[in-house]
Amino acid sequence: MADIIAIDKKRKIKDKEQSELIRMHKIMAVRKVFHCTHCASKCEKCGSQLGIDPVSGRATQQNKPTPYNFCDSCAEEYRDYIARLQGKGNPSYYWHNDAWLDIWQKWIHYQHAIDTFLKSKEFTRLLQELKQGGSI
Repeated sequence: MADIIAIDKKRKIKDKEQSELIRMHKIMAVRKVFHCTHCASKCEKCGSQLGIDPVSGRATQQNKPTPYNFCDSCAEEYRDYIARLQGKGNPSYYWHNDAWLDIWQKWIHYQHAIDTFLKSKEFTRLLQELKQGGSI
């Protein structure tokens, strides 16, 4: 009789471990989304630290606002991208070709997809569950 394992007790321990593992996955999912996509001190496009020009190492100041948090270099590219869509743009930037336009278009679609995910009812539920801190 001493060798009999209490199955109920073992199952409860296993369920608790599984619940804690799921909770950690949820926390990591939220952390990854906010860490990777919404860092206020980094350029949303290239990831360089904002306020520092990656080429010169000097402090920068974005003079024309954009809908994204860009470093000066990416902000200039974004403005040229918008100008090219309007049939304008800087013709001396010959490397701003169709493939370059495609990269920007896909990046903007990616940003939209992230925003859509963050506003989804499932992600909102996940945030609410983590905020409550109870069993998830």
